[in-house]
Amino acid sequence: MISLDFNFNILTRDLCDLSHYLENQVKVGLFGSGVGLSLVLGFSAAYTCYYLLSVAKKPQLISGGKKFYHFLREQCPVVSETYYPTFWCWESRIQTLLRPFVTAKPGVVYKNELIKAADGGQISLDWFDNDDSLSHPDPATRPTVLLLPGLTGTSRESYILHMVQQSRDLGYRCVVFNNRGVSGETLLTPRTYCAANTEDLETVIEHIQKTNEAAPIMAAGVSMGGMMLANYLGRKGRETCLKGVVVFSAGWDVFKCTASLEKPLDRFIFNSYLTSCLQASVHRHRPVLEKCYDIDHVMKAKTLREFDERFTSIMFGYPTNDDYYHDASPVHRLKSVQVPMLCLNAADDVFSPSHAIPVEAVKQNPNLALLITCHGGHIGFLEGLWPRRSTYMDRVFKQFAKAVIEQGSVLQDLS
Repeated sequence: MISLDFNFNILTRDLCDLSHYLENQVKVGLFGSGVGLSLVLGFSAAYTCYYLLSVAKKPQLISGGKKFYHFLREQCPVVSETYYPTFWCWESRIQTLLRPFVTAKPGVVYKNELIKAADGGQISLDWFDNDDSLSHPDPATRPTVLLLPGLTGTSRESYILHMVQQSRDLGYRCVVFNNRGVSGETLLTPRTYCAANTEDLETVIEHIQKTNEAAPIMAAGVSMGGMMLANYLGRKGRETCLKGVVVFSAGWDVFKCTASLEKPLDRFIFNSYLTSCLQASVHRHRPVLEKCYDIDHVMKAKTLREFDERFTSIMFGYPTNDDYYHDASPVHRLKSVQVPMLCLNAADDVFSPSHAIPVEAVKQNPNLALLITCHGGHIGFLEGLWPRRSTYMDRVFKQFAKAVIEQGSVLQDLS
C-alpha cells in the first residue's frame, strides 16, 4: 500500500529534478522564457497536489454483513488500496470513451456453440476451455466463469477479453453469453433481449452446469449484463448453482440512469450513439422482426427511452415503458439475493449516477457488498501512465474470482 505522503514526496522530487535539468540544459536568455518555465513547473506542482489530494482516493467498501466485509478485506486487497486513475484522463467521460481505444485486446480463440431456447430461438456461447491449465488440468472439475457483456457488447469487447485473460492466468474456463442477435448469429424468432428478462440466462446457466457438472461456476456481468445477473439472483434466491457473482458498472435504477443520460452533453455523447447501435442490430434482423413490430417507427427513435417505448417494452409484453423500467431495475430485487455478490461502481459514472447507487439496500443484505470509487466512469477504471494491459476493474475481477473459487466455502452462510 503506497501512502499519500510517499507519492507526494516522489512527485515533488521528480519535479525538482526536472527543474534542475532544464536550468542546466536550456539557456534562458529572455525574462519571458524564464517566466514560461516557472509557470509550467508551477502548474505541474499544483496539478500533482490536486491529483493526490482530490482524485486519488481509497474506494468505499460497504457490505450488509461483517463476514463478507472481512472476507473481501482479507482475500481481495484491491478493495482497500488507493485507486490512482490515469492522471491525464481521470474524468468520467474521458475514461468511458478512451477505454476501448487505449486498452489492449488480448488474443483469445473461442469455440462457439449455439444452443436452443424454449421459444425456438438460438443463443450464442463463446467458450474458452483453457486446456493448458496447470492448476486445474482436469476439464471435468476446472472452474467455470460465466461472462455477460454490456448492452450491445459481445465476447470481443476489450473488457471481456481482459477478464478471459485473467481467468486463463488463474487456470479457469470461461464462457461468454452473447445476447440474441448481437454476435453474428441468425435471429430465428422475433425476440431479442432486455435487462428484465432472465429466461435466456437461466437456460445458459443450466446448460453450463449440465456440461460440466463437477465444476464450480461463478459469474461476472458488465453494465446491462450485470443488471441481468442481479435480476436473475433476485428471482432465484438460493436456487442457483452460482458460487458468487461480481457486477461492474450496473445501472441499479433505470429511471434515474435514463434521466442522467438524457442531460444535453451525455445525450449527445452517449445516448444517441447507443440508440443507433441498437437500431443497427434491429435493422440487421429486420426480416424476422418486422412481422411483429413497426420497425420504421423504431428506426426513428432518437434516445434509449424512445427505443424502449417503441420496441423493448412492447416485445416483452409490458403495458407501459415505465412498467418495463421498474421491472428492469435490480434495486428492487437486491433484498432477495442469496449468493455472494460484489458490485463495483464509480461515483462519477453518468450511466449509473451516484444518487442511484443502492447503498442502503446493500446494507440490508449480508450477501451483498458494494465497492465505490470516486472516479472510473462507466466500465473505465483506467490506471497507470498508459493503461494498456490492466485496469482497476480487472484487478477486482481477478482477486474476487480467485477468492470465490478457492475460498468460497467461507461464504456458504453469510446470514
